[in-house]
Amino acid sequence: MYTLYYAPGAASLAVHWLLIDLELPHTLVKLDIAAREHKTPEYLALNPSGVVPTLLVDGKPMCEAAAMAVLLAEAKPEAGLIPAPGSARRAEFLQWMFHLANSLQPPFRLWWYPQEAAGEAYAEAGKATAEARIHGVFANLDAHLGKNGPYLLGDAPCAADFMLVMLMRWSRNMPKTALDYPNLARLADLMKARPSWKALYESEGLSEWA
Repeated sequence: MYTLYYAPGAASLAVHWLLIDLELPHTLVKLDIAAREHKTPEYLALNPSGVVPTLLVDGKPMCEAAAMAVLLAEAKPEAGLIPAPGSARRAEFLQWMFHLANSLQPPFRLWWYPQEAAGEAYAEAGKATAEARIHGVFANLDAHLGKNGPYLLGDAPCAADFMLVMLMRWSRNMPKTALDYPNLARLADLMKARPSWKALYESEGLSEWA
């Protein structure tokens, strides 16, 4: 049994989406980020970093959205969202998961909160640097999908595609968004056509980027 501590549209989105798509029994605990519910002593006891999401797996807390995505895909391998251990595709899958977690997700935080790294005096320069890093990754992903797509692993989706679409959604308020890249836009259309996407949006009360 899974319990997901989430906030609408946050890094929990891909995990929530996979729980729905894989039809895995779960319960939800919504956190109010504005009210700093992710910084309460009760939540910090589960996730000392005070970030979203946290997934309870049979009562044991787990952090890191990408790791959760791998775990959930492995929980239902017959769904085909993760290659078999030891296969060449498995190595490629893990590469993409780590790439998204290490190269694409971090600069989004720098774009939202550039003063954390650059200081207030250099916040605008920090934001511009973060945006350039994001688009550098988007450009490489778009080129890969153009040659090998429409999904990251070719003709069929995997859990990494769920992560990627979540991160693409985060660009929606940038001057140039992920949807300005044709192959990324095609991937988004394919993934958002899944019935689980509509169910996710209804559950989280989201409307933008639908």
